[in-house]
Amino acid sequence: MPVYRLILLCIFALYVQPVAALTSADILPPEQAFRLTVVGQSRQQVELSWQIEPGYHLYRDKTKIESQSPAIQLDAFEMPQGAREHDEVFGDVSVYRDQVKLSLPLINPNNQPQVKLLIKYQGCADIGVCYPPQKVVMDVSLPEALGPNQVNAVNQFFGGLKKLTPSLFAEELLPPEQAFQFFASLKDPQTVHVSWIIAEGYYLYKNKLGLTLDEASKTRLAQPSLPVGELHLDEEFGEVEIYRQELSLDVPIIRQGLAAETVELTAKFQGCADRGVCYPPMTSKVVLDLPATASLESIPEQKPQVAASEQDQIVNALKQDSLALTLLSFFGFGLLLAHTPCVFPMIPILSGIIVGHGHQISTRKAFLLSASFVFASALMYTVFGILAALFGANLQATFQEPWVIATFAGLFVLLSLSMFGFYNLQLPSALQSKLHHSSDQHRDGSYWGAGIMGALSSLIVGPCVAAPLAAALIYIGQTGDVVLGGSALFVMGLGMGLPLLIVGASAGKLLPKAGAWMDATKAVFGVIMLAVAVWMLSRILPAAITMLLTAMLLIIPAIYLNAIEPLPQPVSGWKKLWKGVGLIMLVFGVMQLIGLSAGNSNPLQPLAGLAVGGDVQAKTGIQFQRVRSLSELEQKLQQAKANQQWVMLDFYADWCVSCKEMEVYTFSDAQVKQQLNGFMLIQADVTDNNPEDKALLQRFNLVGPPGIIFFDPEGQEHSERRVIGYQDAATFVNTLKQL
Repeated sequence: MPVYRLILLCIFALYVQPVAALTSADILPPEQAFRLTVVGQSRQQVELSWQIEPGYHLYRDKTKIESQSPAIQLDAFEMPQGAREHDEVFGDVSVYRDQVKLSLPLINPNNQPQVKLLIKYQGCADIGVCYPPQKVVMDVSLPEALGPNQVNAVNQFFGGLKKLTPSLFAEELLPPEQAFQFFASLKDPQTVHVSWIIAEGYYLYKNKLGLTLDEASKTRLAQPSLPVGELHLDEEFGEVEIYRQELSLDVPIIRQGLAAETVELTAKFQGCADRGVCYPPMTSKVVLDLPATASLESIPEQKPQVAASEQDQIVNALKQDSLALTLLSFFGFGLLLAHTPCVFPMIPILSGIIVGHGHQISTRKAFLLSASFVFASALMYTVFGILAALFGANLQATFQEPWVIATFAGLFVLLSLSMFGFYNLQLPSALQSKLHHSSDQHRDGSYWGAGIMGALSSLIVGPCVAAPLAAALIYIGQTGDVVLGGSALFVMGLGMGLPLLIVGASAGKLLPKAGAWMDATKAVFGVIMLAVAVWMLSRILPAAITMLLTAMLLIIPAIYLNAIEPLPQPVSGWKKLWKGVGLIMLVFGVMQLIGLSAGNSNPLQPLAGLAVGGDVQAKTGIQFQRVRSLSELEQKLQQAKANQQWVMLDFYADWCVSCKEMEVYTFSDAQVKQQLNGFMLIQADVTDNNPEDKALLQRFNLVGPPGIIFFDPEGQEHSERRVIGYQDAATFVNTLKQL
């Protein structure tokens, strides 16, 4: 049956994915994928070339070159034509592969011997991973052009030498910029990554390497920790350590200021060719744009050992426990997460899919539909979790774009209209016959549809981050072991889906088989589908509009339940029950309208603050100071340090289900407020998932919200007390007491 094939395909894809992910983990650094060489041909011309590795490409329209020498300007030039390709990121573009060369004309009226060029370019790997825009500043020596007579004389002289000693001149020496290519880029606000690409047949001296920052800045570099080199007997220097092919290292940056700044890194080095020719000492300079940072971090110091946070404990368990114990533990984590808001919205979705099949649904088919939904959800959770861990992107957050949410909410509106009987969702019969062979599956491609809904639901409906998920992603990112990490994520997804399997099988057994009862049941689930759509739109719509939609969703169905009409006599007990439900919905809907008119925005407490003499403050949540960038955060942290205050930093997003739950149930608790008395309460709103939001998350190595970070009065983070995911009020109070 197709469902078994789907399940086997899901399991097979889980273990095939690590192979692709391993390939992704081996992606070359940009300086190796796109080897840039710049050589001055004359005082009026420079030649640039990129040697592009197989499986990579450069974008033509992303390549820009500027002169940073005031006395030299670039003359008009045109980039070479590239191959036209369709790119998933930029659409139809012109790209370069293998190699691209460019002759750059200069306007050099003063015959300057050197030009400083700013070169910008961007490229991607064919597997779909794109590099950020690269920026390189290079000082290029411009040789003086020879006259015609001089050229002829030199050519004749060297031509004669080549005839006399053909072996010596069989291959010309490379220019120093090509023999020893230097690159530098920021790894994070406190670390610079430097590398040298050394041509074949050449080497660098270890004791001739030096890295410094310009003296105008107070920022400086820590002493670099150079790797052990290869011992080499040099005719000039004796036995020395050298490097061949490539040298890469991370160097800590010791910053004296917190604001963003631009510094110039100077690298000094010297090398030789194996044939015995040594180059004079070389200097290369690269401009680094240091972003604002939330704290001044220097070389790590020895700190007293503290208890590990919950996610760190899980990471350590992944590294140490057996495979069976690890998978069993993550299945248990999944069962626990099944009782969180991450999973609750999926229950009406799956139930609606089952109810949508009408009275012909059987227990067996309901279970198989549920299995398709759960397996696809777990598989998607795993694949995107692995990609997020390897490439540092929270893809669930990416899917919280307004147009994605609006589209998915519209899909639920269409599904609800189908439940109300406006139309039947059904594939054309010709397509049905091609997709299905068994008679009980000729109706609408149901298993594949359930699988697709499960996959989309895992990404869009319930985005959340809990300690087990964060731990698995950190483990994959640290070790690259996507087999164990991915298996743990998949098993956790199955644990989260177990209640859905039970609900699905029960729905097939308990649903009425035909008649008016079935129509009423479908109508109920149609309203639930609309509720899911409103709940999703609440992430992107103003609170007032959400309350209005909620009121409409309560009042209109209440009218259909005869909430304001007298019941005919005699009447059955069921009709009385439905009328009572209608009255409750009507009253609560009217309360929504009253609360909306009074300026309230919480649909769960529409009349909060309207009671005379009531303790309004006790029912409201704590008040945060919002920050949206690292610089704003640092200002708050410095202010708290000056006031000797503890700080609680809460990461929040409108689309984060657990964040909303923390606000309603945890932060409104009286004991929590008492424990937080005297704290500076800061909230980082990462709803937009823009570069500033990503920088905030990356600063604390967070996958996504919710996450709570604590700082003591000295400004030091207590990482062992991090809160990842939802905590109820009692647990959170206990966490605060341990600070």
